Amino acid sequence: MPLIRYRLLNVFAEETFGGNPLAVIEDGSMLSDAEMQLVARQFNLSETTFLLPSEEAAARVRIFTPGYEMPFAGHPTLGSAQVVRDLLEAGDRFKLEMQAGLIPVAADGDRWTLAANPPEHRPMEAAPAELAAMLGLPAEAIAGQPLWVSCGNEQAMIPLASVEQVHACRPDPALLKRYAVNHTGKPKAYVFARTDEGFEARFFWTPDAGLGEDPGTGSAAANLGGWWLATQAEKPLDAVIRQGTAMGRPNVLSLRVDGSGIRVGGRVVELGRGVLRW
Repeated sequence: MPLIRYRLLNVFAEETFGGNPLAVIEDGSMLSDAEMQLVARQFNLSETTFLLPSEEAAARVRIFTPGYEMPFAGHPTLGSAQVVRDLLEAGDRFKLEMQAGLIPVAADGDRWTLAANPPEHRPMEAAPAELAAMLGLPAEAIAGQPLWVSCGNEQAMIPLASVEQVHACRPDPALLKRYAVNHTGKPKAYVFARTDEGFEARFFWTPDAGLGEDPGTGSAAANLGGWWLATQAEKPLDAVIRQGTAMGRPNVLSLRVDGSGIRVGGRVVELGRGVLRW
């Protein structure tokens, strides 16, 4: 098998070693589904993407965690877009084909923005007190209407009363599996609180064992836009989301909601390139 070329990037990175790491395989056309999963497990990042030819977009992108394939995710979309622009000379505006559909992306230098799919939402069955217990917080920490929201990747959107409560979260993995399992059977919870510039946020999920936390979650930022549309009478929003603070891995995301839809963005930094010898 020929050499498999890859790039390592940080997305939503305001500093070189901030942001959310991503591996991008420049040409995944030589790999089977099982081999893509093996490569993603080898990198052991939250996501690894594989670029493929597309008849509908500049490129087709498949997204794998170490355990499964995802239909859509934000930081893999933006990081892959930067690699597609460089490899294919695609310019600063094009579309990427995902399992969740065609995603428009646009760049201003190394800052990329994606246009999310229209959101869908539904109520959460768990009561606010149950969600608070799930997060290790007092009942009064829940400040607003929790919702399931999806712009291609359904997640629990849980508003909290303060930034201090966001930082104080100590989720119980067993309760996450009871109260925050999405329609695909994956426990995923995004907590957020208002700040002067926008929001402070954290994202939790349960891997095979224990508890996982993501430093920067673009799909959840898009879903936050969907939550905003559902709960704030479609008021426009132009916000900065800070995530990863509690992990020592700062991420800065932009979120804009207006009549043209939901857009999520951030800076992409390339760290290095290499080859896998199969």
